[in-house]
Amino acid sequence: MLPCAAQGSLAVGGVLQHVGRCMGHAVRCLSTTAPAAPPATEKTSFGNLKDEDRIFTNIYGRHDPFIKGAQARGDWYRTKDIVAKGSDWVVDQMKKSGLRGRGGAGFPSGLKWSFMPKVSDGRPSYLVVNADESEPGTCKDREIMRHEPHKLVEGCLMAGVGMRARAGYIYIRGEFVNERLAVMRAIDEAYKAGFLGKNACGSGYDFDLAVSSSSSSSS
Repeated sequence: MLPCAAQGSLAVGGVLQHVGRCMGHAVRCLSTTAPAAPPATEKTSFGNLKDEDRIFTNIYGRHDPFIKGAQARGDWYRTKDIVAKGSDWVVDQMKKSGLRGRGGAGFPSGLKWSFMPKVSDGRPSYLVVNADESEPGTCKDREIMRHEPHKLVEGCLMAGVGMRARAGYIYIRGEFVNERLAVMRAIDEAYKAGFLGKNACGSGYDFDLAVSSSSSSSS
């Protein structure tokens, strides 16, 4: 009979040999087995909307955000025809679209626009756009102002027509310097192209637009 120490050495050696054989088998399996193919990526869909129905096609800022790039993506296309359809048509289209506010209440935008007086009592109506983005943790407005400013400007004209407003003001928080500069440039470009101001887009409708900014969000 072998001494206990010798028996222990043989047992350990046997275990090590077994582990070595298993590791070799595992290595051979790893080296010869092809990796599993990743699952196919499925495109997300929301209702009847398709990927090509995206409104903000430059939200990541990969392309020119200003007037040439914006028009190439479809901004300011036949805007005159939309304005010519009148306030009631614009509001009705907004109601049919189902668009809602993003401030928490989810109030229907078209219904809100319809509350504006249809017959003026002599006082002017104004459009005010709140681009302060002060809700905690939100960043839903800054990317639009930075990368899609002409959609905001054109949208202001559409909203102004729907609410029978003759001027609009976009309030931008003071910290949003680049966003403010981008929107101001887009407004200047729209004026130069005849899209804003007197006879906006050649439609016969007058609409002016300006930016208002605070020194900081707390002021």
